[in-house]
Amino acid sequence: MEQGLEDGVMLADMADEEGDEAALEGARADLKAIKDRAARAELEALLSGEADGNDAYLEVNSGAGGTESNDWAGMLLRMYTRWAKAHGYEVEVEAEESGEQAGIKSATILISGPNAYGWLKSESGVHRLVRISPYDAAAKRHTSFASIGVSPVVDDAIEIDINPSDVRTDTYRASGAGGQHINKTDSAVRLTHIPTNTVVACQAGRSQHQNRDQAWKMLRARLYELELQKREAAAQALADAKTDIGWGHQIRSYVLQPYQMVKDLRTNVETSDTQGVLDGDLDDFMGAALAARVGETRGSTVE
Repeated sequence: MEQGLEDGVMLADMADEEGDEAALEGARADLKAIKDRAARAELEALLSGEADGNDAYLEVNSGAGGTESNDWAGMLLRMYTRWAKAHGYEVEVEAEESGEQAGIKSATILISGPNAYGWLKSESGVHRLVRISPYDAAAKRHTSFASIGVSPVVDDAIEIDINPSDVRTDTYRASGAGGQHINKTDSAVRLTHIPTNTVVACQAGRSQHQNRDQAWKMLRARLYELELQKREAAAQALADAKTDIGWGHQIRSYVLQPYQMVKDLRTNVETSDTQGVLDGDLDDFMGAALAARVGETRGSTVE
């Protein structure tokens, strides 16, 4: 990266001396790309949590409000899917429950790649949308809520002790997209860990056996996340306690009308490029939240 920076500066100087505007613009673009990579590398250096390097499960749940919230949950699912794919991550849908008219009631996706959990963990919380409803004939402004939950995928080498007698297993017919194998058998599996009231579900596989295996992996990931929270409680609890809970742990607001603005309520990072954000341009928000989270954790440790 240093060599690339030196080369870029040299090319920019040469282009400037020769008055070559096209070459100068190209050199500037290269320098900006190097700067962006350096900034991301600097942030990734902060990903020192025990599970930051792991793959991640991202769960979306619509809030109260029926079609409006379901549509918003579907928009968030698309947003995170596009972010993940833009950064070279693999995305698999593990479970999805469609809304009655639009969007989704809930969904869980697996995002696989380096530091997936580290980047996504700060996205957990309630996301608020304000817009003119496309489902309201009176064209009134509506406010919708959806929640995001992120858990790390647990490495098989890490032991999570789950007593089978503490887990209730339910099977049911899958819903949503899935082709000819959907709705013909009770292949979907839901597991409930009774002591912690943790519920996971999987319907992506064609057989109940596949879904059961994947659901157990998801359950282990959720319980591992709870264990991580306990281990990091001293420092992280203080940082989390500073989160504004006035709107039910709301972390970010997306306003499409009467003006356009996406604002993170924890870091005050904001942008008027709402479409860009909804298309997956989340790096500025994630980077600021990560830096703030690490800073608060270190500060609380010092105190």
